[in-house]
Amino acid sequence: MSRGASLSSTYELITIIKDGKQAPLEGKTINFNYYESLYSPVVTANLTYVDAGGSTPDKKDKLTSIKDGLPITGLEDVKVKIAHPSGTLDFTRVPFKVNNAPVLSRESNRQAVMLNLVSPLEIKNSEIPLFDKFSGKISDTVTKILLEKLGLSQDKIDVESTKNDYAFVGKGKGALTLVLDLMRRSVKTKGDAGYFFFQTQEKFNFKSIDTLLEQEPKQTYTYSGALRANPENADNDFKILMEPTVIKDQDITKALKNGTYVNRNIFFDPRTFEYTEFTFSIDKDGVKKTLGGEPPLKGKLKGFTKTNHHILDIGSFDVQRITPNNDPREWQATSTMRYNLLHSQVMNIMVPCNLKLNAGDVIKLSIETISEEKEQGIEDELQSGNYLILHLCHHFDSKRSFTSMTLARDTYGKRRKNQ
Repeated sequence: MSRGASLSSTYELITIIKDGKQAPLEGKTINFNYYESLYSPVVTANLTYVDAGGSTPDKKDKLTSIKDGLPITGLEDVKVKIAHPSGTLDFTRVPFKVNNAPVLSRESNRQAVMLNLVSPLEIKNSEIPLFDKFSGKISDTVTKILLEKLGLSQDKIDVESTKNDYAFVGKGKGALTLVLDLMRRSVKTKGDAGYFFFQTQEKFNFKSIDTLLEQEPKQTYTYSGALRANPENADNDFKILMEPTVIKDQDITKALKNGTYVNRNIFFDPRTFEYTEFTFSIDKDGVKKTLGGEPPLKGKLKGFTKTNHHILDIGSFDVQRITPNNDPREWQATSTMRYNLLHSQVMNIMVPCNLKLNAGDVIKLSIETISEEKEQGIEDELQSGNYLILHLCHHFDSKRSFTSMTLARDTYGKRRKNQ
C-alpha cells in the first residue's frame, strides 16, 4: 500500500440513475460508507450528499434539487467507483439500489440527503418467493439456488462442498433466506458443522467456519498506544488508529448455559417412538480448527451443562424414507457449539483504509504488552494473534479514509502449532 492510507480517496464516479435520467453526485457527496458482514448475504452502503438545488429539472422543467427533480423515491440505481491507494471500490457494473432517502437537514438554499443503498439481490430476494422442492447435497442446492433462481454467474459465487444431504420445500421463502437457513445444517466434508453465507466486493460466499479459520492472516496490524504525528507516513498504514474496544471477552457463565463446551442432546424418532441420547464434549469430540490455542475449560468440566431436545425428520419429505432427513445427530450439537465458541472474544478496531480486506478474512493483531518495565515491541501473548473479520466498514470523506472492523476469536493466544 502506498503512502497515506488514511488520507482522502477519489470519488471517480457516484451517479444516481432513474428512468434514463442521471444526476452526478461526486462533487456533492460528503461521506460514503460501505459495509460487509458475515451475518449478511448482501453488501450495503450509504452516502450523504449536500445539494444546493437548481441543477436538476423537475416534471415541469423547472430547476430544483436532485431529490425533488428525479425524484428520488426508491429503487433508483447508484453507480459507485472510489479509488484508493489500496484498491478500487467498484459498483458500476452491478449498481446499488436506493432503499430510502431521508432528508437530514434543510435550509432555504440547500439540503443534506442520505441515500441508504442495498444490493439489487436484496430486492430480487423479496420479489421471487420459492416453492420448489430441493434435495441432494446441500452445497449443490446452494449452487442451484444462486445460479438458477438469482441468476448469478459461476464466477460470482464460491460455494464450499458439504458432505451431507438435505431435502426440503421452499415454502415461499426468498432464495437468500433459504441459503441462510442451510448454513447451520451444513457439515464440511472433513471438519465441523457450521457455515456462513455472505457477499463481498468480489462474490457471494458459502464457506465453512473451519475453512475461514484455517486461512493465513491477510494482514498484520499493530497497536502500541501511539501513532507517528504525520498521517502520510507509510509506517502508519498498518497501525490500529484508536484503542481497540472489547465488546466481549469470554463470558464463561453464558458459555456454560449455552452448552458451548458440553451439551446433552436427546433425539425422538416419531416412527418408532424411541429416544436416543448423545453428549457432545469439546474434550472428547474436539474442534478441528481454532484461531488461537486450546478452548478454555477444556478438561475441567465433568458433566453436561445444557440439554437440547430434537425431533428427527423422518418421512416428511418422502413417506417411503425410514432414515432421518439430514440427521441432526451429525450437525445439531457441533453447529451450535461452533457458532457460540467463535464469538468468545469480540472487539472493534479502526485502521487506515485497506480495500484489500473483506468480511471473512483473517488478520493478525500484534498488541503491545503492558508492564511496569515496558520493553517496546513485546507482544501481549494473550490478546495478540489471529482474528476473523465479522463486520467491516470502509469509510470515505473529504479528508480521511478508514476501515472499521468487528473481529471475533474463539480462543486466546496464538494458533496451535498442529493446525
